[in-house]
Amino acid sequence: MVQTPPSQFSPDQYKVDSAQEKVQAIIETPPSDTEIGLEFLYTRDIEFRQETIYFLVVDRFYDGDPDNSEGANSELYDPTRQDWGKYWGGDLQGVIEKLDYLKNMGVTAIWLTPLFEQVEELFVGNAALHGYWTKDFKRLNPRYIADGENPSLNATQEEKNTTFDRLVTELHKRNMKLVLDIVCNHSSPDTSGSKGELYDDGVKIADFNDDVNHWYHHYGEVQNWEDDWQVQNCELSGLATFNENNTEYRQYIKSAIKQWLDRGVDALRVDTVKHMPIWFWQEFTGDMSNHKPDVFIFGEWIYSNPTDERSVEFVNHSGMTLLDFGLCVAIRAALAQGSEMGFQTIQYIFDQDYRYNGATELVTFIDNHDMSRFQSLNPDPAMLKVAIALIMTSRGIPCIYYGTEQYLHDDTDGGNDPYNRPMMENWDTESEIYRCIRLLSGLRRLNPAISMGSHWAKYLTPDIYCYVRRYRDSVCFVALNRGGEVTLPEVETELPDGEHTCVVTRNKYEVKDGKIYDLVLEERGVLVFSHVGERIKAQTIVRVQLNGVDTKPGEIIVVTGDCPELGNWDISKAYPLEYINSNTWSAEIPFDESAGKLIAYKYAMWREGRSPLRENLVNRRWVIAKEGTVKWRDTWASGRES
Repeated sequence: MVQTPPSQFSPDQYKVDSAQEKVQAIIETPPSDTEIGLEFLYTRDIEFRQETIYFLVVDRFYDGDPDNSEGANSELYDPTRQDWGKYWGGDLQGVIEKLDYLKNMGVTAIWLTPLFEQVEELFVGNAALHGYWTKDFKRLNPRYIADGENPSLNATQEEKNTTFDRLVTELHKRNMKLVLDIVCNHSSPDTSGSKGELYDDGVKIADFNDDVNHWYHHYGEVQNWEDDWQVQNCELSGLATFNENNTEYRQYIKSAIKQWLDRGVDALRVDTVKHMPIWFWQEFTGDMSNHKPDVFIFGEWIYSNPTDERSVEFVNHSGMTLLDFGLCVAIRAALAQGSEMGFQTIQYIFDQDYRYNGATELVTFIDNHDMSRFQSLNPDPAMLKVAIALIMTSRGIPCIYYGTEQYLHDDTDGGNDPYNRPMMENWDTESEIYRCIRLLSGLRRLNPAISMGSHWAKYLTPDIYCYVRRYRDSVCFVALNRGGEVTLPEVETELPDGEHTCVVTRNKYEVKDGKIYDLVLEERGVLVFSHVGERIKAQTIVRVQLNGVDTKPGEIIVVTGDCPELGNWDISKAYPLEYINSNTWSAEIPFDESAGKLIAYKYAMWREGRSPLRENLVNRRWVIAKEGTVKWRDTWASGRES
């Protein structure tokens, strides 16, 4: 359903009861040295919505150091790269050597499969090349670092001289971020009679088969996947499942991950989050954020969906966002499998965005290491380009699976695991998808409408999808075609009148009255137009996100407070937010005069022809950082008539 945004109007008719506002403004404010001292308590923001993530399986990316390939158990390594269950030699030196290739493609964040030390045995014919059978969370996998290099985080904490540390340095030198894949749900399966043997920097601390301190659950494997208790307490594919009720376990896993954050990790991807109760994640994310306030965390809830209330609750209340499986499945159905509903299937997912407290921070993708690659479903490179253009220009944070830019896929057994993890072979910087990602990644960072804005469908059929992303006075118009060549008599773009150049094709188009007339869309065509308005500039920028407010056309959410940037409690001068969807309003608020100070604020609603409606709560308080970018993530408190 195509929605109409709420109208804008002047708030000048609203007058404020000055006596009431004076009372609200009387807040005991600490002296300035206390204000600045409190600043560390308040979140600075790594704005991941502007990132383009590249997900790679370390072992299958590039072998930069052949000397480490055999590892402690040479039987787990296959130099011929024919046994898909064994290591093939990729390592961290290989990632370092390909950083410029990735940066030039527009990649700004690299997600690596887990780097922890793994069990060195086979389980049903497979080695732990994926990284999810951890032996020691405080040691690096020796197969990924230089031969003979000390894998201990503790032993190398001062010097920071490992290959991993060099990778972090090289990433940050290029203004790229590191996403570490972690797993808190389980350790290792039964390999040669050993199961769940866990170490703390080389010291054995737990053993599933001799679990005297109750580090593990012992309920067998999940039998009923509809039973939440089984899903959270029973084993997944024979993996030793941690007992999150054990405080020693919780202290261990949190201390381990904090060490990785201290070594330069910028973000965490968390495996199998649906298999642990939400209270554990609330504690975990809270502790991680206290330790590193600007850490970004996203989880894997396999086949999460906006109609699945448990996964939606997780996004809204766990302290992390999720990989957007709902959108992924819709894209694969519409563009890879040719579903009858086509783009309407995708729009249906976007129509459910109001269910999330932060749909713009979901991580979007078209395939990964647990499903067949997009091109194993549909080998047409033009259709792959349509799918990539969609996730690069729609809401959420796009994640590209390694090799997609080189059309990498192996269709053996339908391309399912393990054939979805082939060795990276080509490094062509002129491939069509490489070029498309580079162009659209740059556009994501340039145009805030793409990273933070609302999404409005303008033309929708099973084969054609035209939409506008909007934030303040920035606009991005996208037209996608999964079918044959077609001409649209007219389509609304919201672009300023005049000539515009497509970012992808470089062809020029005329916009008149905000529309393009007789728009020709080529077979499997992609058009992207961008108009960037004036960006917010200030000593400190607060990125506000307010959820849980029900507005009608003609109503606008504002934030008011006891500082000049928020109108000094004059609600007619409050700062207006942008409508994102029926659950979310957002804004970037510039702070100069009040940077570094404690302020009080609350939200209100401008209502055309009626008095404002204020939140019914004691004023919120915040210390504005002296510089940089800050997040506010708030939920509307029920209003009180004024």
